[in-house]
Amino acid sequence: MQDCRCISADRAAFELQEGGRAVPEATFSIALGYRGAAFCGFARQPGRLTVQGEVEHALSLMLRRPVEVVCAGRTDAGVHARKQVVSVDVYASEVERLASRRAVRSLNALTHDDIVVHEVRRRALGFSARFDAVEREYRYRICTGDVPPLFAGDFAWFVSGSLDVGAMRAAAAHFIGERDYKSFCKAASAIDKPTCRYVSEVSLFEEDVMGELALVVRVVGNAFLHSMVRTMVGSLVMVGKGQRDPDWIERALEARDRTAAGECAPAHGLVFWDVRY
Repeated sequence: MQDCRCISADRAAFELQEGGRAVPEATFSIALGYRGAAFCGFARQPGRLTVQGEVEHALSLMLRRPVEVVCAGRTDAGVHARKQVVSVDVYASEVERLASRRAVRSLNALTHDDIVVHEVRRRALGFSARFDAVEREYRYRICTGDVPPLFAGDFAWFVSGSLDVGAMRAAAAHFIGERDYKSFCKAASAIDKPTCRYVSEVSLFEEDVMGELALVVRVVGNAFLHSMVRTMVGSLVMVGKGQRDPDWIERALEARDRTAAGECAPAHGLVFWDVRY
C-alpha cells in the first residue's frame, strides 16, 4: 500500500511551480459533530486519540498526502460538538475528490465512530475556520433533583438538589459585553496573552431530554478562552446554590484572578453548538 507521505505524480508536477512550493487551488470547510468522551480533546496529540488526529488521518487517506486542518474552536477532553468546522487547503488535482457528493460518505467511513461529518463545502481560497468565524455558541446542560438522570447523564452535569435560576440569570447579566475574562479561564493559558472577549448572550432555559428536564446555559460570543465557558457555568451554579450572590460575578471579573471565580464545570456537560461566518 502506498504511504500517504509519498507524493503522487500530479502533485509532484504541481510542485514545480512557485519555486518548488505547491500552490493551493481551493479551500474547503468540513462541518462535523462528535461525542467527546472517547477523545483527549480536539487538538492533535502524539500517541493519543483526538478529533483533529482522526479527521486529518481520514483526509490523508482520501488525498494520499499529509493534511493539516484549522478548526473553529478547540475543545477540551470530554467536550462534545454539534457543529465544529474545520478548513483545509487542497491542490488542483484534489478538488474533485472533496467536491464530490461522495466526500461526506467517504469521510464518515474513514473517521472514528464517534465523529459524524455533516457537510463538505467549497469556500473562497484562504478561508479559515478559525479566523473567519464571527460568532461561536456553546450550550451547557445541568440536571438537578434527588436522583441523577438516566438518559441525559452523558451530556449533562448532575447537581443534587435545586438551583435558584432567577439568581443565576441576574448573575449571568454581568457577563454581557466586552469584558476581561482572566478570572474565568485556565490560569496557565492566560499568561502574557490578551484575555478580553465579547459575549453577546448568556441565557438559561429548560429543555426536555427524553422525559428528563435539563437546565441549559446558552453562551454566545466572538471567541472564548481555555475553559472559559465551563468556569462561567461553574460560577453560575455556585450562585444558584446560594453560595454566592449574583453581583459576585462582577467582583470576580474585576479581580482578574482565577482564584476569584468559581469551579470549572465538568467537561461532559458542554457542547460546542454552532459557529457562524
